[in-house]
Amino acid sequence: MFACAAGFAATAHATPTRGVSAVVLSKQTADGKDYIVSDITIAPGGSTGWHTHQGLIYGIVKSGVLTHYGADCRRDGVFRAGTPITDPTGPDHVHIGRNEGATPLVLEVTYVDPTGAPTSDSTPSPGCDFD
Repeated sequence: MFACAAGFAATAHATPTRGVSAVVLSKQTADGKDYIVSDITIAPGGSTGWHTHQGLIYGIVKSGVLTHYGADCRRDGVFRAGTPITDPTGPDHVHIGRNEGATPLVLEVTYVDPTGAPTSDSTPSPGCDFD
């Protein structure tokens, strides 16, 4: 979460999600912000891919376990069912969420983004030995 992807060569490629599906439950726009509520499911062994957020993100783990890593390749959080989560905003906060368990991970997430912005921006891997 605490490193920047800006120093990567132009040939670096964004990392794709693996085993992720999302269902938008609600989307409203007001005062220049999109408010999006989604259920996100990550299959066992799946991941969000390396990414950042332009806006605020708040969520809760509904089932399973979310393992979170920052761009320094170190695990910076393990979130079990019932645990709230949030991620810092901006390009300096590259991170990945992984389901390292044997059951699906289900999150309910609320994004508060600038109108029209994506809920996340894919980034190249910071060089960790996993994606």
